[in-house]
Amino acid sequence: MDRLGCVYLVGAGPGDPGLMTIKGRELLSSCDVVVYDHLASKRFLDWVPETCRKIYVGKQAGHHSMKQEEINDVLVELALSGHTVVRLKGGDPFVFGRGGEEILALEKHGIPYETVPGVTSAVAVPECAGIPVTHRAVSRSFHVITGHTQAGMECLPPDFGVYGTLPGTLVFLMGLGQLPLIAKQLIDSGKSPDTPAAVIENGTLPGERVVRAPLSQISSRVREAGLGTPAIIVVGDTAAYEMKYRTAGPLAGRRVGITGTEQFAGKLAAALSEQGAQVSWLVNMKVEDHIEEAPMQAAYRNLPSYTWLVFTSANGVRLFFQGLFKDGRDCRCLGHVKFAVIGDGTGRELSGYGFNADYMPDAYCAKALADGLVHAVSPGDRLLIARSAGGSPILAQTLLNAGIHFDDIVLYEVTGQPSASFIPEEVMGFDYITFASASGVRAFFDCLTQGGTGDKAVGIQGPAVHPKNPKLVCIGAVTARELERQGYKADITAAQYHIEGLVKAIIKDSFV
Repeated sequence: MDRLGCVYLVGAGPGDPGLMTIKGRELLSSCDVVVYDHLASKRFLDWVPETCRKIYVGKQAGHHSMKQEEINDVLVELALSGHTVVRLKGGDPFVFGRGGEEILALEKHGIPYETVPGVTSAVAVPECAGIPVTHRAVSRSFHVITGHTQAGMECLPPDFGVYGTLPGTLVFLMGLGQLPLIAKQLIDSGKSPDTPAAVIENGTLPGERVVRAPLSQISSRVREAGLGTPAIIVVGDTAAYEMKYRTAGPLAGRRVGITGTEQFAGKLAAALSEQGAQVSWLVNMKVEDHIEEAPMQAAYRNLPSYTWLVFTSANGVRLFFQGLFKDGRDCRCLGHVKFAVIGDGTGRELSGYGFNADYMPDAYCAKALADGLVHAVSPGDRLLIARSAGGSPILAQTLLNAGIHFDDIVLYEVTGQPSASFIPEEVMGFDYITFASASGVRAFFDCLTQGGTGDKAVGIQGPAVHPKNPKLVCIGAVTARELERQGYKADITAAQYHIEGLVKAIIKDSFV
């Protein structure tokens, strides 16, 4: 018999990826297969390995992709085939998640499993909307109730009236379609028509909306507001509370799509979110190193002949030292070398390996780096430039014109793939799309082409810009020129070529 796999039932939490447990994220990053429901955020899928198989078994109102028995069979079959499976479920696996049914199926076949709790939306969604499910002297208990009935039945269970007699806070999950009936039966069974009620759509997510009204009016108010699923209903005195301190950053309500490597995109997303922006990672840029290839291996062997090491990115610094250590060398072989870096971020990465930059230009771009090196190096110096395959030709050309000896070697290349949250048809809905490199520009438009949408997805015909288009933001002039080669015009080019400069440029534009 083949090796048995293992199934991890992981709670994804209420929607915001930041509210998922560390253990859950670690399991996602190492699984063979992820079996997932209709997730409030597709960013969870960006955490799985590239080789991971993704199987959607979710259920949406009116669109049942797979029966529960079939889902059980899928989990059993995958585990019997030796796979490590993450069964990713919204909220918590045991709070109306039918995790128990899946476990019974696994136990029947002797399959090992583990449950990883998730932050339940029954508590987190009201809390993030400012509604405490309990509050001293107001609500000493809360009750979590499913508002979902059998398919095709537009009625509530016959004993539903008992909920109207319960004290404390009532929280209904999956009940939006039954809201008029829920409100009526609660009132008929004893709840005051004036009982505070609230409905929260897309709780914990950037598009969250909340409608508050007395129980007798909540259904009509929700209908007027056009709220949809996913939504949670809260009934009780605490539903009147709004314990939420509102800080409206300068980018509040603005949707920003970002491209970049995981490390860069994570920092940019955090900086934009801090200013109130709603951020989506559109294109995932992967760094593929060339450390083992002949040119870089020769460069490591010839290190004694170089007097300067030139780095044009933090990725270049990190990968260079990875290759150095992997080859059995250490920092002692660099004692005779001076270092030049393109900017502050690259300099900080270098300092992490115990070296300070001997030269860094005031302007963080390839031309400024090249011009500065022309004056900084001596006639007998020899430079090693270890950088990306798509690096700016200006650096090499300027050094060549000045008669400086150098080797320009490809250390890595950057390729792009659409992230799980990249939906070409929705690109027009963004206020800004940011680009941090020329390779990011190329990858973005390649992804649009692969999606069969082309220019129509962005809505820009050549350099002409329509007021309703997303504005295209570039980190620097080189990136902007690549955008022009694609037939588009950069609306914003950051004056400072780093994350802080990019964010400042967007903030400045938002006030225009």
